[in-house]
Amino acid sequence: MKQDEEEWLEYQKVLEDVIKRSGLKKNMFYDLRGNHDAFGVPAFGGKFDFYSNYSINGQLKRSGLVNSVTIQTGERSILFVGFDSSMSLGLRGPTNLFGHPTDQLLDDISSELSALDSQPVKSVIKIAYGHFPLSFSAASHSGRTLKDTFLTHNLSAYLCGHLHTKFGKNLKRRHESNQHPLYSHNFFQLNGHGSHPGNLKTCSDGATEFKEFWEWEMGDWRKSRAMRILAIDRGWTSFVDVDLRLGAKNVILLPTFPLDSRFTLERSFHKCKMDPLYFNSVRALVFSSSPIVSVVARIYDSSPGNLVMVLETPMKKNGDASSRADLYTCPWNFKAFEDPSPDRFLLQIEAVDIRGRSTLTELRPFSVGGLRARLSWNWKEFMVMGCQWDALYYPILWSFYLLILSILLIPKAISLVSNRQYTYKNFISNKGLVSCAAWILSELYNVPLVWLSMIVYLFYLILCPWLSGQVFTEGGERGYMTYRGWVLRLNKRAKLDFHGYPDIMVVVLPHLYLVVLPTVIVIGALVAERAIFQDHLRALSAKKEDDYLVTNKVSASTHGRNKTLTLLHRRWIRKILLLISSAICWKHFLNCRALIKAYAMNPLIHFPIYSMSIPLFLAYTIYKTSRAE
Repeated sequence: MKQDEEEWLEYQKVLEDVIKRSGLKKNMFYDLRGNHDAFGVPAFGGKFDFYSNYSINGQLKRSGLVNSVTIQTGERSILFVGFDSSMSLGLRGPTNLFGHPTDQLLDDISSELSALDSQPVKSVIKIAYGHFPLSFSAASHSGRTLKDTFLTHNLSAYLCGHLHTKFGKNLKRRHESNQHPLYSHNFFQLNGHGSHPGNLKTCSDGATEFKEFWEWEMGDWRKSRAMRILAIDRGWTSFVDVDLRLGAKNVILLPTFPLDSRFTLERSFHKCKMDPLYFNSVRALVFSSSPIVSVVARIYDSSPGNLVMVLETPMKKNGDASSRADLYTCPWNFKAFEDPSPDRFLLQIEAVDIRGRSTLTELRPFSVGGLRARLSWNWKEFMVMGCQWDALYYPILWSFYLLILSILLIPKAISLVSNRQYTYKNFISNKGLVSCAAWILSELYNVPLVWLSMIVYLFYLILCPWLSGQVFTEGGERGYMTYRGWVLRLNKRAKLDFHGYPDIMVVVLPHLYLVVLPTVIVIGALVAERAIFQDHLRALSAKKEDDYLVTNKVSASTHGRNKTLTLLHRRWIRKILLLISSAICWKHFLNCRALIKAYAMNPLIHFPIYSMSIPLFLAYTIYKTSRAE
């Protein structure tokens, strides 16, 4: 949750070693600040801004938040634009999770992306890179977004990090300008490829150009040892992700054409007009620590239901020295592979080095017509890439309050104007969801202190600060956190400035949905269980005491104790609820402990209502429902 200078010294040493071993100039390296690099930093360039002291960008005095690099070739220009959208006030984690592009930053990015637009002849390929995925990038003060900026300037790809491979290896997302209405509001996207690929026209049938770009998240190096190699071949962008957890690779293969149909852009194929110059060969880059003996391209047809090899041809080394790797090519008849299915044909490249070691690429689907294959997410990938969390935060927050306050207040208002009584017996005689809810809530109102305290607590969370903590590494005044963000006493202006929105959702939403909501449900279940227990007692008391004693074979002297034990033994629902209550308290304890460690707080001084209310609600309800009165 805060930075360690020792780690930065290690980082600096490792990068110096990489530069020395690679033989590359230091100014060819760029390293971007991420949220962890801004944890606890009160101001960029200050004492605790280790990034400015130990990063390559910092050492080379690249002080701007936007840096660009242009590569010129004979036919086109390739523009790389990197930017730092981390929070200007580096709060400690976990409430430092989102990228925060300002209007000024978006203007600077836009300026860099349009720098070559006046170029009369050459086409321009634009690649942007930053730390945060767009799903974890907030809108600017005026409501502008990185996505809109990228679409305006016909970006090809946005490269980012931040997330980790534990969320999935398919963290890619295609953005377009004419998305479904729900998508255009930046709430969510159901799949990685965007609109249905079958509805799009290809380059061969006269499609009209529209704006689109790919977002490719990169897995982390620290734990997953993931590395990406990106190539631009005749204007088309392709990449390969390399897993180095088992050590260095002897050979790395990157097919550059035909393109992986899961990651194509319709715009690129529309511009090509099926020019044979672009399509006449299969191409691949080969990185190898040993001399390569042979490279072979194979194409498989998956339409019969199993893979059938339809092409196997050797590839020859190309004399072009424009890449740091060796480029291998082989001619092919691309028209033979035109098909309405974007994933019928699969490409695989095999390389064999002088030691006889064979390296195979994965089977990549391709489409020479530019059709896109489906890119589906699992639920974790959808949660981190498909949801626009800055737009979803308030709807999720107010949905919780609408649900909880409707449950707690509306039935109470109805009961005040209605003479109808809702009891357990009424529920038994007229079973249904509505009668069950009405009965449980009526029982909850019989514990008025708990009901009123929960109402007050819910309004407290909206109207008052949740906690007060140390948000910077050292020094400075403490800030306090509300559901709108952190308030820092950095000036004496009358208007409050909120920082860390929507980052504070990682504290707010888990507390509401994983602690408060289960607490309300369990409290309702406990009072309902007491009503069932009371009804059971009444049923027993209606029997003759002598018959009850004979049936249970107990003496009069031990009747009371055995009767109590018997009834307690039957309250198995309550025991389950007590276990659930313990789990809720444990979850709440873990949350509080994490906040204590993150912001140097004392639970009794800095956030007593947040930390103590839920356990007290549960403890009081457990006590009040332990006996039937």
